[in-house]
Amino acid sequence: MNFLILSHAFHKTKDTALFSYAPFVREMNIWLKYVDTVEIVAPFETQPVSKIEMAYQHENLSFCKIPSIEFTSVTKILESLLKLPIIFFRIFKACQRADHIHLRCPGNIGLLGCVVQIFFPKKIKTAKYAGNWDPRAKQPVSYKIQKWILSNTFLTRNIQVLVYGNWEQQSKNIKPFFTATYSNSEIEKPRRRNYLGVLKFVYTGSLVAGKRPLLAIQIVEALHKQGKRVHLDVYGDGVLKKALQHYIAEHKLDTIISLHGNQSKDIIKETLKTAHFSILASKSEGWPKAIAEAMFFGTIPIASAVSCVPFMLDFGKRGILIDPNLTEAINSILNALKAIDELELMSEWAAKWSQNYTLYVFENEISKLINPS
Repeated sequence: MNFLILSHAFHKTKDTALFSYAPFVREMNIWLKYVDTVEIVAPFETQPVSKIEMAYQHENLSFCKIPSIEFTSVTKILESLLKLPIIFFRIFKACQRADHIHLRCPGNIGLLGCVVQIFFPKKIKTAKYAGNWDPRAKQPVSYKIQKWILSNTFLTRNIQVLVYGNWEQQSKNIKPFFTATYSNSEIEKPRRRNYLGVLKFVYTGSLVAGKRPLLAIQIVEALHKQGKRVHLDVYGDGVLKKALQHYIAEHKLDTIISLHGNQSKDIIKETLKTAHFSILASKSEGWPKAIAEAMFFGTIPIASAVSCVPFMLDFGKRGILIDPNLTEAINSILNALKAIDELELMSEWAAKWSQNYTLYVFENEISKLINPS
């Protein structure tokens, strides 16, 4: 089987290996265990490989470079329009060569892939929609177009669309799915936390506006002002890093907040084993791995009620759902801190639920998608 991946993720080369964003590649390497040859069509950049990138693992892998496109300004729109014929042609030719077409959505390349796949109704296809599938969510027009095409069983034939969450009134090709980080061998009973001592908070994710890392910092700052003994470890990098550093310095928070930048999976794992709470007050999410990974080790998630997050937290039984308003978020957390017994149960329930979604289960489900028989 020749397996084709269409993605907007930037790719890099080092020696003879092809690298991209580690969580994405880690997942794709599982898919690639079940295919003979692989072709990847994606943008390419010449930057050095970073800590949060890893290499694909497959002996018969080819890479087709395409230009990156953006529609964030008039200049970039015009440049991208000139690139579209080249990208469209390369995606089309790659689809012709493929036995199985795999789309990564949402994204600009995913949108073009959604259009091109219409011309290949007999080919086996899968699409991973890693964003918020909630029909009520406010999203960019390009995202809505992708969701409409993927849900249209006339335009999109012979495909399974993997989405996060179980939503009502969906077409027959929409399949509720999940993702995983840890193996069965990594399952362990969550450590008992002391919720009366120093409360350890953790934030893992990109430092971008959509993830609201500043709100996570302000929550810990407000709890500190309330007299709580707290500390926040922030893991990740992004465009807001300097602004966050300035905020921490200006408000003299360096003793209770630490910015660690991008770190390895193992370092994050060890942090989650002892942290009390994980904060992720995102504006939008798909299946937030930062939350699922924290829950795996009994770290209680504090998260905004977007996408399938309420389901993941069992509507407040496995975590603390907050409004992205600082005052209301603090009130929700302070109320939860009054009931230590309930926090201990919440930690146990979070781990029990998340440990159902291991890499073994994940790989088993993927193998069924590639080899349905």
